[in-house]
Amino acid sequence: MIRPLSMTGYGRGEFRAGTRSWTVEIRSVNHKFLDLSLKIPRKYLGLEERLKKEISAYYSRGHVDVYVNPGAESGDGIRLAANLPLARNYYQCLEDIRQELSLPDAPTLAMIQDYKEIIIAHEEEEDLEAVWPQVLEALTQALNMAQGMRAQEGAALKAELHQRLQVFARTVEGIAQDIPGIVLRRTEKLKERLVVLLQGIDLDPLRLAQEVAMMADKADVTEEVVRLRSHINQFNGFLAADEPVGRRLDFLLQEFLREINTLASKISDAPIAHLTVELKTEVEKLREQIQNIE
Repeated sequence: MIRPLSMTGYGRGEFRAGTRSWTVEIRSVNHKFLDLSLKIPRKYLGLEERLKKEISAYYSRGHVDVYVNPGAESGDGIRLAANLPLARNYYQCLEDIRQELSLPDAPTLAMIQDYKEIIIAHEEEEDLEAVWPQVLEALTQALNMAQGMRAQEGAALKAELHQRLQVFARTVEGIAQDIPGIVLRRTEKLKERLVVLLQGIDLDPLRLAQEVAMMADKADVTEEVVRLRSHINQFNGFLAADEPVGRRLDFLLQEFLREINTLASKISDAPIAHLTVELKTEVEKLREQIQNIE
């Protein structure tokens, strides 16, 4: 199986043999969990659990609509019968009314046939064991067709995610290369501010240098960069996994955002602030894409 799979797909399958036929259609879209909606004629509801089991082998997430329809040429399995006791009662009532009112015409079939339940439709039972292989063949065709579409879109999503992740990684490396410069600029700014604030105050130069160094060290974002690199490697690993990874990718992007926010809070530097905005933008673009990955 080619992973990752998109949650969006359509498939159609058909079985024909003699006068019997079955058609199965599947439509799926993205959803947080597996939400399976099965439409099947009432007399075949005994097959519902088997159908769900087969479908669940192909889907772990997504809203999945499945339509199972028997062919019209195979007959609707309905037998009509007359409810004669009820018909006699209707007739007798009409006859009593005629006699009581001295009416000339006797009750007719046209009068009786429109009353409810005079003609009853009996739905014949179906041998579910006999029809299950037929339904299964049509269902398997539909599932495989939908799977092919999902795999094709999944491959496109994977390529897009790799491209976005490369842009993200390049921005992270740009910040990593500038860490010494960030610390130096932070140090110089702190010195300038302290000189202004401490005018006229006699302060030990060594103590001043220590305080500046401690404050500047807080602007060191090496740890955040290391964690972002680790997250990028994890992201690539998930994309290569032969299993559903959509939820894990979504969680990982939350960790991306956490590290970016920490990084941005440590640095009051205009160029880096601009880069952190770019990182957040790329995270949102990544999130949009993985919403449709199973």
